[in-house]
Amino acid sequence: MTSTPHTLSLPAGELAITVEDQGQGHPFLLLHGGAGPQTVTPFAGLLAARRPARTLVPVHPGFGGTARPDWLTDVTTLAQAYERLLGERGLTDVIVVGNSIGGWIAAEMALLGSDRIAGVVLVNAVGIQVPGHPVAETFSLTPAELSRLAFHDPARFAVDPATLPEAARTAMAAGRAALAVYSGPHAMEDPTLRERLAKVTHPVLVVWGESDRVVDTEYGRAFAAAVPGAQFAPLARTGHLPQVESPDQLLSLVWDFATAHTTRRP
Repeated sequence: MTSTPHTLSLPAGELAITVEDQGQGHPFLLLHGGAGPQTVTPFAGLLAARRPARTLVPVHPGFGGTARPDWLTDVTTLAQAYERLLGERGLTDVIVVGNSIGGWIAAEMALLGSDRIAGVVLVNAVGIQVPGHPVAETFSLTPAELSRLAFHDPARFAVDPATLPEAARTAMAAGRAALAVYSGPHAMEDPTLRERLAKVTHPVLVVWGESDRVVDTEYGRAFAAAVPGAQFAPLARTGHLPQVESPDQLLSLVWDFATAHTTRRP
């Protein structure tokens, strides 16, 4: 696995992105959620080890000790940056997999209509508004309270920040601050996204941990219903982070989706 900085030139300015790149084979772009890149990199490693896959995990600026420029404040710009990253890396036939706010970014990437993208997997994504099924307000919660919402079995994944090194606690705080910026004025929801998803032409798979209490299963079904032709795959005994809680099941779903929807067999 290599971690490399990549500088992108965007209309608003230069953007430095750190990318974890590992494996050889079919390309997958994996987008992490608000809990940080460490919730995705082990799954990326698993995918690269078990399949002929090349996995790229960009760190959203502001997470993992990286810098976020003041002008980078929204998910749409992140989606444009990552689509440009695919172009500068010369990647095609890419499967984009996004969890939580990473799923929102992936959905916005699907709306760009890039011919570099073969399909998109949304894993317990946020971003749309579903009446009666709001995204849980998580910014005021303690880590233990958030774990109870996010995991089917919270005891297996409990993290006490007091036991972490100071640098890790600092990075966590910075990540939460960046997440608050990216989530926008409607707190993890874009009032326009659900209607705009009708324009998506890429194949889309919506995977949902049924025990998620950050965004419930009905929210997930609404996400899938908003995308023409999207498939919906529920995961039992799994919460908001299937790549952490049920990685083997998620890997099978992602690989089968890639096999079905790429122009060359992975």
